[in-house]
Amino acid sequence: MMRTQALAHLLRRSAAASSAHLRRFSSLPSPPRLPSFVPAAAAATSTAGKPSKSASFGPFAGALSFSVAVAVSVPVAFAEELRADKPEHYPREVVLYQYEACPFCNKVKAYLDYNNISYKVVEVNPISKKELKWSDYKKVPILVVDGEQLVDSTEIIEKLNKRIYPEDSVSDNDEERKWRRWVDEHLVHVLSPNIYRNTSEALESFDYITSHGNFSRTEKFTVKYAGAAAMYMVSKKLKKKYNITDERAALYGAAETWVEALGDRDFLGGSKPNLADLAVFGVLRPIRYLKSGRDMVENTRIGEWYQRMESAVVSARISA
Repeated sequence: MMRTQALAHLLRRSAAASSAHLRRFSSLPSPPRLPSFVPAAAAATSTAGKPSKSASFGPFAGALSFSVAVAVSVPVAFAEELRADKPEHYPREVVLYQYEACPFCNKVKAYLDYNNISYKVVEVNPISKKELKWSDYKKVPILVVDGEQLVDSTEIIEKLNKRIYPEDSVSDNDEERKWRRWVDEHLVHVLSPNIYRNTSEALESFDYITSHGNFSRTEKFTVKYAGAAAMYMVSKKLKKKYNITDERAALYGAAETWVEALGDRDFLGGSKPNLADLAVFGVLRPIRYLKSGRDMVENTRIGEWYQRMESAVVSARISA
């Protein structure tokens, strides 16, 4: 029974991983070729029609070894082969300078991930910013694409989109453009007052930031406590600046506004996410599993759309 359950579990994981890759690559300019490793994985279970050595371990061992090979090999090899097949106009070397919890940085990452643009990440120390000494521009995100520095999340996405899809115009879709503007001019402004609503939530956020950054032990302590205190004060100023009286009500209202815009569609783009979907998903991603994000999903209807986006947007990040 346990072997049967393990087999079923592995097959489900393999199918889910492969489906996620297929969904992402369906939007690329040219269809990818099928990976060459699949026949080899199937052949691994037998030789010249004879049972493999694993057959001696029981009736499920041959099927289990095949499912393990597929579960491990399919997502990795499929992604590697497809990346090798990218069109020539795709960027070849991309580095993102970011803060892990920055909504604008995550907006850029959502675009890179969805379009399978492999990228490395440099986590910037928000206090010293020593990682940006090479640049005159001291804000994030900074995206270095084949040696060229790009700044401002919206500009970065538009320049990349024109490069990858030269036949498309970003300004053609009025609805898409409207909601991308809404993200930059409204949605992002309700996030900080929620993320740093009180000291415990501010510390939760910076605990997440420091656990994902390249900080020394001393830097982690400094960034966590000094950063949390600073952003707590900043969030109060933002709350006043944007006339937010109730942080959670503003966040829930924004989430419901987005759901209303979707109507009966899976995505604003219809059957596939468009740039507005990616922008909303990107800026919400850093808060999704913080208290503010958990509260948002529990108290609004945005959860189903967010789950669809998580399935459609598969990470293209590579090790630095």
